[in-house]
Amino acid sequence: MQDNLVVLYWYDRNSRQLPWRTSPTDILSGVKPDPYHVWLSEIMLQQTTATAVKNYFKLFINSWPTLADMANAEEEDILKAWAGLGYYSRARNLYKCAKYVQLHHNGRFPEEEERLLKLPGIGPYTAAAISAIAFGRHAAVVDGNVERVLSRRYALLTELPALRAEVKPLMAEVTPHDRPGDFAQAIMDLGATICTPRSPACGICPWIDICKGRKQGIAATLPRKAPRKVKPTRRGMAFLLSDAHGRILLRKRGDKGLLAGMSEPITTHWAESAALEDLSHAPTTAGWVRTSKDVKHTFTHFHLEMSVWQAQAPGDYNEPDGYWWSAPEELEGEALPTVMKKALKAGGLL
Repeated sequence: MQDNLVVLYWYDRNSRQLPWRTSPTDILSGVKPDPYHVWLSEIMLQQTTATAVKNYFKLFINSWPTLADMANAEEEDILKAWAGLGYYSRARNLYKCAKYVQLHHNGRFPEEEERLLKLPGIGPYTAAAISAIAFGRHAAVVDGNVERVLSRRYALLTELPALRAEVKPLMAEVTPHDRPGDFAQAIMDLGATICTPRSPACGICPWIDICKGRKQGIAATLPRKAPRKVKPTRRGMAFLLSDAHGRILLRKRGDKGLLAGMSEPITTHWAESAALEDLSHAPTTAGWVRTSKDVKHTFTHFHLEMSVWQAQAPGDYNEPDGYWWSAPEELEGEALPTVMKKALKAGGLL
């Protein structure tokens, strides 16, 4: 337990200042974390860095200061504010969760992991983080930083992702019942600032004396990862159709699947066998011109290559139902995912 107190002592003096975090000084003064802030930040931080999240978090808090505000918002506005942050199912689940908690829990998040797990978009990690950080309950919070720190402290040789099953009980064991939320954030900060993926600064680590990985000279090689599978490459086309006023035709993607509910210019399906120059897929027979830049984007399970084509719509062209024209100055406010912004940039529109 003394080793854990050393980490808390380090955290009290070296914790990162993050817009969603209640500092250890404030907590020791009696200030309680805001569960809404904790939940929102943890959803945003899934598979995203703290640096990338900061401005989005501030935008959301300014737009929807309370859970009730978010629950009463329009999903389209949530998606627009989220655009560029990636993994867009998180944004849809964020909205669903806000409405669910407002309706079924009187706007108050449950404190227990088991009840939190029943909420939309909340998995084991997020449930543990909210329970520990927002409510001070004993919970084993395990993210990538925690996996790395504990794999090195205990010299765990099991490869990811199987390693996670070993780390969870170890984190439960080392997490103190007093200040479990601060302890979880301390380990995360340790992984983000000292026990980094490459070239860990072992000399200033509070666990330098007990780290088995350091003693064995293998810390920098941990955690071990299973060989990565080669990602396939899919191909497609994006069509930037403009009208006489320079507006671009957009549409909303379907409610299911990748980038569901987001806005986009007209695109083809993405397939490994798709051609990049088959204009039979174009929405009109207008004179299409291929831009000098193609779009390259990497998703979790595949790489994407899209050729980008531009044309002006014929005077008698009528946009289909569910499509709309967006002026260049309005594009930044659309719910466009990063890959679609790349397509518009290829056409000189952003």
